Amino acid sequence: MEYIRIQSIDHPLFANMHALMKTVFPPEEVLAFEKWRAPLEDEGIHVYVAVHDGEVVGTTEYRYYPALRVAMTDFTIVGRPGLGIGRFLLRNRARDLQRLAAESGTVSLGMFAEIYDPAQATYEFGGIYPMNPYVRREVLSHIGYQRLDFPYVHPSWEEDGSAVGGLNLSFLPADEDLAELPASLVTDFLTQYYSALPNKPDEWHAMMDRLKSTDKLRLLPL
Repeated sequence: MEYIRIQSIDHPLFANMHALMKTVFPPEEVLAFEKWRAPLEDEGIHVYVAVHDGEVVGTTEYRYYPALRVAMTDFTIVGRPGLGIGRFLLRNRARDLQRLAAESGTVSLGMFAEIYDPAQATYEFGGIYPMNPYVRREVLSHIGYQRLDFPYVHPSWEEDGSAVGGLNLSFLPADEDLAELPASLVTDFLTQYYSALPNKPDEWHAMMDRLKSTDKLRLLPL
């Protein structure tokens, strides 16, 4: 299996990657094809595909914020069971994030991810069972992710100003004994991460205002 970076919508594998995203994720979670041009050309955004026999069978996107000393996994897709795609993506991403932290002269505190709450998820995720929200949540819990203790929404990637719920903002701490995060770290991260979406819903602004009046956020089991 090959781990190949995509840095242009003109890359011959990008159309397959985008089609896989549209198969697995609901529309509000998928940026339109043409709107990927600028993000892919951003050196700070890392989009990789897992290629097996010339076919895109998985993909992941992530980034590292040296000033905050945190990473973010934007998404991970396992497109086919039985090939070890999830572990392949996990190990390659971890190595690359270690490299990025070392190159910036920082030590990472951990990595954020938005994780579906199975009790609220009604989407079929392409009928691909590794992407079932119950399966994914248990796998991510096993890896070490924990959910942050606050109700979470994010702006829709359809850029219509609507709020997307049904997820938990979660964190994989480098120190597994870490029990909480400064709320200011979370607000700084979310402000930077969603700066690409200027049209934010009232629910998101209200959430951010609540976070700004909070000191610490507990890390709880998934």
